[in-house]
Amino acid sequence: MNTQQPPQLTTKNLMILSDQLGAEALLVHKYTQAAQGVTDPAVQSQLNSAADQHRQHYQTLLAYLNSHQ
Repeated sequence: MNTQQPPQLTTKNLMILSDQLGAEALLVHKYTQAAQGVTDPAVQSQLNSAADQHRQHYQTLLAYLNSHQ
């Protein structure tokens, strides 16, 4: 049975992850706000799609971070 723990993240890597999480959260917010501000359904759909993609990036980074604690 392999019960080996994942390696601990360095302070530098934690800072990078923190910065990237903040950037992804900001992008989700900006794309969501932009989607709410347009009336063209095609543009709104594209903006919502971009927000969803960055939301997924955020969740992936968060899961990675949580797996190394």
